[in-house]
Amino acid sequence: MSTLGVLSFTQQAWEQVLAKVKRAVVYLDAACAESLHWGCGSSRLLEAVGNSACYLREFEPAAVGGGAEQPKAVFVLSCLLKGRTVETLRDIICRSHFQYCVVVTAVNHAVHLTANHVPPAAAAELEGQQPVFEQLEEKLCEWMGNMNYTAEVLHVPLLLASAAPHLALTPAFASLFPLLPQDVHILNRARPDKRRLGNLAEVDATTLTRELLLTIRCLVSGLSSLCEHLGVREECFAVGSLSRIIAADLANFAPAKNRRKTATGRASVVFVDRTLDLTGAVGHHGDNLVEKILSVLPQLPGHTNDVMVNMVELTALQAEEENQNMVAPGCLAQSNDPAARALWEALLNTKHKEAVMEVRRHLVEAASRENLPIKMSMGRVTPGQLTSYIHLFKNNLKALGNHCGLLQLGLATVQTLKHPQTAKWDNFLAFERLLLQSIGESTMSVVLNQLLPMIKPSNQRTNDDYSPEELLVLLIYIYSVSGEFSVDKDLGEGEEKVKKALAQVFCEESELSPLLQKITGCDSSINLTFHKSRSAVDELFTSLRDIAGARNFMKQFKSVYVPGNHTHQASYKPLLKQVVEEIFNPERPDPVDIEHMSSGLTDLLKTGFSMFMKVSRPHPSDHPLLILFVVGGVTVSEAKMIKDLVPSLKPGTQVIVLSTRLLKPTNIPELLFTTDRLHPDLGF
Repeated sequence: MSTLGVLSFTQQAWEQVLAKVKRAVVYLDAACAESLHWGCGSSRLLEAVGNSACYLREFEPAAVGGGAEQPKAVFVLSCLLKGRTVETLRDIICRSHFQYCVVVTAVNHAVHLTANHVPPAAAAELEGQQPVFEQLEEKLCEWMGNMNYTAEVLHVPLLLASAAPHLALTPAFASLFPLLPQDVHILNRARPDKRRLGNLAEVDATTLTRELLLTIRCLVSGLSSLCEHLGVREECFAVGSLSRIIAADLANFAPAKNRRKTATGRASVVFVDRTLDLTGAVGHHGDNLVEKILSVLPQLPGHTNDVMVNMVELTALQAEEENQNMVAPGCLAQSNDPAARALWEALLNTKHKEAVMEVRRHLVEAASRENLPIKMSMGRVTPGQLTSYIHLFKNNLKALGNHCGLLQLGLATVQTLKHPQTAKWDNFLAFERLLLQSIGESTMSVVLNQLLPMIKPSNQRTNDDYSPEELLVLLIYIYSVSGEFSVDKDLGEGEEKVKKALAQVFCEESELSPLLQKITGCDSSINLTFHKSRSAVDELFTSLRDIAGARNFMKQFKSVYVPGNHTHQASYKPLLKQVVEEIFNPERPDPVDIEHMSSGLTDLLKTGFSMFMKVSRPHPSDHPLLILFVVGGVTVSEAKMIKDLVPSLKPGTQVIVLSTRLLKPTNIPELLFTTDRLHPDLGF
């Protein structure tokens, strides 16, 4: 089993697509574009198309159709071929002159049967047949206007955007987020005639909304294809309620049964709910340059895991505001440049200070290779010093072309180091450390009172003060790290003061940010009354209380807070670290909170016999490969921590970290407060 598992899986999938695109107009949706971007890059796709009259286009209702000189189209889609997706296909094809259409979907045909209400028994009888795809092929010919034209619909598992050999993300599921207790009330309201669900622990696949269940099934279809590529039979485990449903779905995924019989390798797949520990997601303790780059540079449009790097400095343009959009932005993903990819992987795996020195080393070596007049300087690396090295490449087109990827990462570093938000990172860190000490020594109401003076309206804030979005990040930190706390009169009063101050600040914002617009339901602060603002803040606090109680059902992973003593300050112990340490505990106790999901009768019999006979139950440390999937996003620091921790606990074990997205602190308020977790948008 190669360490390039996730990258080879992605590249092999794209090779199947590239084989189809010669002389075609190619339409991609955002998630597939992101997979391509990290896997092999758009230049590889353009090479395969090989015709300047053909283009890459975004798959959307308003997309331009194909002209008379463009008879072939390839649509590369991450979703189910149903509803709005099929309507968009029809609209684009009907206004084009295509004679040959290929539609690639990242979702396996078995899931299309489920989406079309075909019962499991009937679906099993259709093994080897693809009626849903065949019907769509007929429709495509109909829309092209001639039943003798060529149409092809096929499944290619374009699930992952592989950021590194040990880390991959699932762009199509970037908004998938574990459920909260408030979602149980919504589920109960939708099933008045059925037994009421008492809490999250009682939620299973039969009680979920159809949209969420299908989303999970689409994800499982991709993960099953990954296991097939890796040649492994997987044992599924879960920590948390949504993870339990996903793990059970993968364990019992009907199309996986045959491949598991012939698989020679073995792996443990452990799913973990992000909501059990949001402290790690919103905290600033990760001493990692990439986390800061992701946090301060603007997001690359249409992407969830990459940023825009301003490249104007390498041109003769003045760095004026109006020139910013004239030069295409750079980015972090450098899939076709081995030297830049090596630097990127080094940045992911080193601390901030070492990472900045690594950027300098790469720039110096590249300049030396190009015989550029470099002035060496030792000591501390400054943004000015890095800029002076980058400017050496400016008027040398050959050197620019040879080292374009490296220069993008160099400029990303410079722009991050100079960014005012980077200075604020340390303020966050200092306040979080203060909170950790306070939580051990005082009640929750005292901790909230510490936050109160920091809640300031826009006309009283300086650059060092916290914006409303940043205050929400701090509140999530407080409630997640505290965990369960006793509710008393003091806490009620403390929360009341913070709620009132926050509601007032929302009302006094001169302009509402996109996040505040979603939270308040108002597109402008003019329309935001105190009453509206206050009820939005009340809802935020319902979610915060839910987060504080997220670990209530855990027996072992009840806390991420380590109280201080005479020799050590209070600290935060990541849940993911606790999970990995428990998996590789040399005593091998039966895991308490890491549930094993049985796949059929044999497993159930094993579990049953183990009550009165010596039968070894499956354990997540049994296999040479551990795949850890964090549902709801992972940070760069967490992925590095897992990658370093596993081989130190059990040498020879390979680990792959998968997640729905790479997180920066401000993603969490969006996912927590504004995402409809129960009704993901499937387009039908």
